[in-house]
Amino acid sequence: MSDLESALQDGDQPELRTWLRLLTCSTLIEQQVRSHLRRRFNTTLPRFDMLAQLDRGQNLTMSELSNRLMVSNGNVTGLIERLVKEGLVSRSPAPDDRRSQMVRLTSKGQRAFDAMLPVHNGWIEDMIGGLSGAEMKQLLALLAKLKNSLIDAKQTGDLT
Repeated sequence: MSDLESALQDGDQPELRTWLRLLTCSTLIEQQVRSHLRRRFNTTLPRFDMLAQLDRGQNLTMSELSNRLMVSNGNVTGLIERLVKEGLVSRSPAPDDRRSQMVRLTSKGQRAFDAMLPVHNGWIEDMIGGLSGAEMKQLLALLAKLKNSLIDAKQTGDLT
């Protein structure tokens, strides 16, 4: 299989090789999840992600959803409008700021998400199942260290 790492040699920068390996793994997982969601539940990854965020924290503002999903407010607004029309989520004015909208899962949305979640989790387990428990723990620790390094670099202005 051809991927982003194909053109790199062993002597190339380890930072570049690491970044491309992470990007390749992320892309492969995302492609599989998107495909499975479409085939099994006739839904999209952004819709699943939105329902997952609402499942974790009921009554979120549109801005909170935008921040959690790392997408623009416009993307969130369009998706929420479609989910409201389908009866999966509801919107209401925020009690402390009538300009803000609070979003929550409806019972129909909760049932839909509850049906998808265990199947989704099974797909992830299957894809990552080639790693032992100890390897996953080690990888998680390394990724946490990388994430902190990225946050630190952004805060100190090293990333432009």
